[in-house]
Amino acid sequence: MEVIHKIGRRKTAVARAYVSPGTGNITINKKDLANYFTTATLQYKVKQPLVMTNNDGNFDITVNVYGGGITGQAEAVRLALSRAMCEVDAENRLTLKPEGLLTRDPRMVERKKFGQKKARKKFQFSKR
Repeated sequence: MEVIHKIGRRKTAVARAYVSPGTGNITINKKDLANYFTTATLQYKVKQPLVMTNNDGNFDITVNVYGGGITGQAEAVRLALSRAMCEVDAENRLTLKPEGLLTRDPRMVERKKFGQKKARKKFQFSKR
């Protein structure tokens, strides 16, 4: 099996994951997973597709991620890894799909409009 390359996105974060057979090392932006995503919840989000498909220690994963905040980046990495696990074995799709791990979340920040304070909020209206 050669290196599998998949892309995941969330908000403005873009993650490019490179999955190859190995011992379970996860490197994100040339840092270890625990150093890049310091909280346990973000680490859980990243590892979720691997744990659910019983591939936790089977692959070495290198990820380049940019844009957005840390939560958006973690969810972008999760989508990229979910897509990679589907390419490793088509049976994994049946496990990941019901959990919503293969769904691209389209929610983005709405742009600010001119003549308004924010995207939806208006300037204070004075009748007199």
